[in-house]
Order: sequence, then structure tokens, then C-alpha cells
Amino acid sequence: DITTLGRGGSDLSAVAVAGALDADLCEIYTDVDGVYTTDPRIEPKARKLDKISYDEMLELASMGAKVLQNRSVELAKKLKVKLVTRSSFNNNEGTLITGEADMEKPGMEQALISGIALDKNQARVTMRGVVDKPGVAASIFKKLADKNINVDMIIQNTSHEDGTTSLGFTVPQNEMEAARNVVDDGSAKSIEIDSEVVKVSVVGVGMKSHSGIASMAFSVLANEGINIQMISTSEIKISMIVAAKYGELAVRALHKAYELEK
Repeated sequence: DITTLGRGGSDLSAVAVAGALDADLCEIYTDVDGVYTTDPRIEPKARKLDKISYDEMLELASMGAKVLQNRSVELAKKLKVKLVTRSSFNNNEGTLITGEADMEKPGMEQALISGIALDKNQARVTMRGVVDKPGVAASIFKKLADKNINVDMIIQNTSHEDGTTSLGFTVPQNEMEAARNVVDDGSAKSIEIDSEVVKVSVVGVGMKSHSGIASMAFSVLANEGINIQMISTSEIKISMIVAAKYGELAVRALHKAYELEK
């Protein structure tokens, strides 16, 4: 029987076969030339990357980049399969996705930032007047988890004088009404949902060893008059929730600030 690992799991299946065969390389043919510093439809000066690490590709894939399915990148990292994504329509060199050790070139400084991602599938849920005591947040997010609602970014404000606080989180847009139904159980005085938001993410392994990456991102958006509603960070990523109308402007401004243009 011929099959793939899951619906639409051609990328994942290819990586699994490559790992089982201990192949030197797994080439994924798509409709684009490779992985770009950002979506070329948003920023025409986006540059195709020669190489990118598994972790950076995972972050970009989960933050909205559509070049590779993220489960295939996870498996490639686990099995140490080198991936190349390239176009089906030409013979151009693609982008190599590999381990960080293979990224280093003697005499060359590694780029601090590899890419900027934009995720438009975001909705922000704000719960106001939540009782501020141990266990309340745990109870709220357990209910959401029990309904298989994927919560992404979370922010909690300091306690108010009346012993309540505000709790905010983001979910995919197609789950925002389900999320409202779960949290609208009297645990908050009011609930607001804003679907006119996007998530802008700056990704790069250079953040591990260089300071000032985050402060530059915040300054760039401030200079453009863009208010940051929520912030989430990891070792190699900074994600910011902003109003949807400013999403593409934020991507272009950050792309220019980190000198990612071709």
C-alpha cells in the first residue's frame, strides 16, 4: 500500500524515508525557490537564504512561513536529515536546512537574524476582572486545553486594588468563538475579542549571543508609530502582537532595520 504520513504529509513522509535510508540529502520541491528572509509579496527586497538551521526554520514555519510543514522539520532535526527546499519550476539552488554546526563558515560572521514572519491567523482574547489568586489561571487554561484550543501568547497584568487582574491570550481566529464560550463562565467581569491583530516574529540564532536584538525591534516599531500589544520571546525568537493594519508595515520596517535586503 502506498500512503503518506497524515493528510498532506508529503514533506513528513519524504523526511521519514530519507532518515530510514540514511540519505545524504532530502530535497523538497515546492512552488518557491527556497526560504526567504520574509514573504517576497510583502517585501520585494526579501532575500533567499543559502542556509538556515533546523530551529530557525521551525520557528519561521510555526510563525506563519508556509515553505515547509513544521512536523517535517522536527523529524529532520531528530533524524539529522539535511533538507533542501527548492523550486519545481527551475534549476536554481535552493535553501539548505541543517544543524547549527553546519551553518558556521570559517572567517564569516553568522547573520544575527534569519527572517521575519507574519501570522495573520491570530485573535486576542482579553479577560478583565479575573480574581487574582493562585489556581485561577491554571483553571482557565485547563478548560481551554480540554477543548483542544491552542493558546499561543499569554500576558497577565498586575493585580488591581479590588483583588482582580486582567488576563490576555491569543488563539487562532477559527477558535476564538470556542475560546469565548469556554471562558465566558463568570470567571471574568468582561471578555473582549479582537480579531484585527497579527503576530510579527523576528527569528535568528544570533540572539543567543548578541544583546540589543529585542530593543531594536521595539524601537523600530515605535518609530513607525506601531503599538505593541503583547510580547513573547524564546532563545531565538521575538514575537509581537500588533494591530492588523500595521502588520505588513512592521515586517518591512524590521526587514530593513536588520539589513536583510538583497
